[in-house]
Amino acid sequence: MTFEAICIIRAGHPTLPGHFPGAPLVPGVVILDEVLAALIEWRQDSQLTGIRMVKFLAPLQPEQAFTISLSVNEHAAEVNFCCRMEERVIVEGQLEVAWGAK
Repeated sequence: MTFEAICIIRAGHPTLPGHFPGAPLVPGVVILDEVLAALIEWRQDSQLTGIRMVKFLAPLQPEQAFTISLSVNEHAAEVNFCCRMEERVIVEGQLEVAWGAK
């Protein structure tokens, strides 16, 4: 099972003014928040219980579109994720998830 969502962090996002003024970059936590939103959009019965691993491989600037890809790992309680700008991976990781949450 896989799921993809396209996201854009707008230049007016409240975290950007303090994150490298004059040359803003999207903070990693904002990207992870979008990953969580994609997870919930894909599987509304999911609840994040932890982040097993995350690697930030390239910076993301405001207004740059990126694709979030989610896939269930062979272990049912794990979801792999990858964020790409075009073909370049910018973030990858693995989430711990509980299914059947309300």
